[in-house]
Amino acid sequence: MFFTRKSSILFICFWTVFHTVKAQDNWTGYWQPQLALNYKVTANYSHNFSLAKRTYLYQDSALDFEIRQLDFVHFSKLKISDNQSLGLGFQYRFRENFEQDKENELRITQQYNITHKARVLRFGHRLRTEQRITASATIHRFRYRFAMDLPLQGVELDIGESYLVLTTESLLSAGKATRPEYDQRITAQLGWLISEKTKFQLGAEYQAENYNAVTENVAFLITNLVLSL
Repeated sequence: MFFTRKSSILFICFWTVFHTVKAQDNWTGYWQPQLALNYKVTANYSHNFSLAKRTYLYQDSALDFEIRQLDFVHFSKLKISDNQSLGLGFQYRFRENFEQDKENELRITQQYNITHKARVLRFGHRLRTEQRITASATIHRFRYRFAMDLPLQGVELDIGESYLVLTTESLLSAGKATRPEYDQRITAQLGWLISEKTKFQLGAEYQAENYNAVTENVAFLITNLVLSL
């Protein structure tokens, strides 16, 4: 069965996160569904394509269901050892179509990733640098993410079983004539291996944006369907 006692407990935790953030001032809630496609070219080289939509759930102290943006992403990954990889990504974000006072964005990402496994737990460290390019400015962003995942039934993940992914990420954004901005993100996702090439993930994320000045509280409901060729 996909939904177990553990998944019910995690759902309660997700719900608690949203209500905790809602009780604070200056917060926004989103729903972000994503469809991702993984394609392995060789044993060491692969592509990832994804399409994500971000929709408001709550803003300005009221419920809201307007689309904020669409993201189209391509990522290439090269394995340089059994547990290390380098990546290069390109993303285009459509915002002008939904909010006329905003700008579309081209994002270029460079990535290094390393993982370690200890029994059923897998740990990952990811470093990213990004250039966020709009018509009016270019913002440079530096990111570090620590991740942990594990199967929730047994030692290995089998078809029909669930798994847990926990991450925390620190971000620094800087640009010409702008004040540096620090963000922190905490994410919990529950996933299911539906078939050998299909995964579904449901989770929640909390973001403390610009916490070195006036903190903006942001909460996400995340749904993610991952297909592999």
